[in-house]
Amino acid sequence: MKFLDLAKVQIRSGAGGNGCISFRREKYIEYGGPDGGDGGGGGDVWAETVDGLNTLIDFRYQQHFFAKNGRPGEGNQRTGKDGDDIVLRVPVGTEVLDEDQETVLADMTELGQRVLLAKGGNGGFGNLHFKTSTNQAPRRANSGQPGVERVLWLRLKLIADAGLLGMPNAGKSTFLAATSNARPKIADYPFTTLHPNLGVVGVDGAEFVVADIPGLIAGAHEGRGIGDRFLGHVERCSVLLHLVDGTSETVAEDYRTIINELEAYGGHLADKPRVTALNKIDALDDEQRAEVKATLEAEVGGPVMMMSGVSGEGLREVLRAVRAQIEEDRLRYRKSETSEGEGGGEESEPWHP
Repeated sequence: MKFLDLAKVQIRSGAGGNGCISFRREKYIEYGGPDGGDGGGGGDVWAETVDGLNTLIDFRYQQHFFAKNGRPGEGNQRTGKDGDDIVLRVPVGTEVLDEDQETVLADMTELGQRVLLAKGGNGGFGNLHFKTSTNQAPRRANSGQPGVERVLWLRLKLIADAGLLGMPNAGKSTFLAATSNARPKIADYPFTTLHPNLGVVGVDGAEFVVADIPGLIAGAHEGRGIGDRFLGHVERCSVLLHLVDGTSETVAEDYRTIINELEAYGGHLADKPRVTALNKIDALDDEQRAEVKATLEAEVGGPVMMMSGVSGEGLREVLRAVRAQIEEDRLRYRKSETSEGEGGGEESEPWHP
C-alpha cells in the first residue's frame, strides 16, 4: 500500500426537497383543503475515524463526495424522503483543513470520532404548512435549501509515542527493524526511507509505538531534500529519539543541523523531550568511542547514549530511556488535565504549520 498523508477532496451536502402544492380532492368531500407535504432534508457529509487505516491513499482515487438530495413533498400530506448521508472514513490522526490549507476545522485523534463537514439543506414547506384561519387554501410552498459545497484538505499526522530523527543514513530504519517487527527498507545510500514507518517496540514488559521519518538535511525547511513535510508525523510524539551517526567525521555539525531544522519548523517541536544516542558504535574502537562521545556531549550540553542497531549493543538502555520519557510525559498530561478541570484555565490554541 502506498503512503499518502495529504489529500484534497471536494464535498457537497444534499439539497432539501421542495414543498408540494396540493389539495385534497375526493368525492363527497366539498372542502378538502390543502394537503401538500414538506420536502425531505438533504444528506449530510461526515468524517469518521476508523480502525485499520494508516494512510489517505483511498482519497487519491476518489476526490468527490456528494450526499443525496432530499425528495420533494407529495400530496396527501406526505413528506419527502431525506437524502442519504455520506461518510469519509479516515485514519486516526487526520486533520481536516479548509481550502487555504491553514485553517484547521477538525483534529480527529480518537477512534470512532465523527465530525460534520457539511450539513444538508432543509426541506421546503408544503402548502399545508401555510394554512390559517384566514387563508384556508394557500397556493404557496417553499423551495428546499441548497446544499453546501466546499473544498477541503485532509492531512494525516501519525500518532506515535516516540519519533526517530537524524540525518540520512543515521541508522533510524535499522534501529526500527532491530527493535520491532517493522521491516523498513534499509540500504547504504541516503534517503532510503521515502515515507514514515511505524513499529511497536517492547521493553521490560511495556510497549510503545515508534515513528521513523525520512532523514533531514540542512535547509530541509526550505524544501531541500525530501523537505520537512514529514516532521508533522512526530508532532504528537511524547519524546524524540535523535540518532547521530558515530562514523561521521562531522558529528557535532550533524547534530546541530537537525536541531536547526526543528527550530525552523516551529510549534515547540525543538522543545520536546529528546534522547540523543550515538549510533553505529560497533564500527568504532574504545578510543574512537570516547573521543566522538566527548565531542557530541560538548555540543549537546548533556549526556549522550551509545548504541548499535546492527549488533544490538546499548539498544535496551536506549529503549528504557525513551520509555521513561514517555511515562513522564503521560504523567504531565494527566496532571495538566486535572489542573484544567479544577481551575478552568484558558485553553491555548494548538499550533499548526
